[in-house]
Amino acid sequence: MTDEIINRVANSPLITIDLADFVPKGDRKSIFITDWLYEGLILKEALFREKISSHNWAQYKDAYVAIHTTTDAIVPSWAYLLLTVNLTSIAKRITIGTVQEMEDSLLIEALEKTDFSVYKNKKIIIKGCSKFSISNNAYGLIIQKLQPIVSSLMFGEACSNVPLYKQKK
Repeated sequence: MTDEIINRVANSPLITIDLADFVPKGDRKSIFITDWLYEGLILKEALFREKISSHNWAQYKDAYVAIHTTTDAIVPSWAYLLLTVNLTSIAKRITIGTVQEMEDSLLIEALEKTDFSVYKNKKIIIKGCSKFSISNNAYGLIIQKLQPIVSSLMFGEACSNVPLYKQKK
């Protein structure tokens, strides 16, 4: 008598959604505005504009760019905006904030544009572990998108998940 091992997870109707699959592909670049300040703390307009005019902007071609500071320096809004003006025709997308804030913004935007109707009446697991850091904000948005159309929602992995929602019949 042979006992065949049956993979119940593979045979289940569960569909796993990994939010990392929605993250747009492309180069990520950062501009640390601190590097453009006098002694890393003080914005001197003439010096700042000089650095802008001599900067190699081509390195940001078709990249996702985050502009942020790494210190407690007080940076006026116009400085971020001046950098943005120089990047607008070159970069794919510009975020004034950290790389993580940029990633969250890109993911939220991708989720907003996605048609989730293919998951109507399906059993969905939202993958908990990902190769990217996924914000609770993004997880919350996908719940809002899926809950009205799916039959059930779970979080985690197929072998160990947390039930979140089950459609009432």
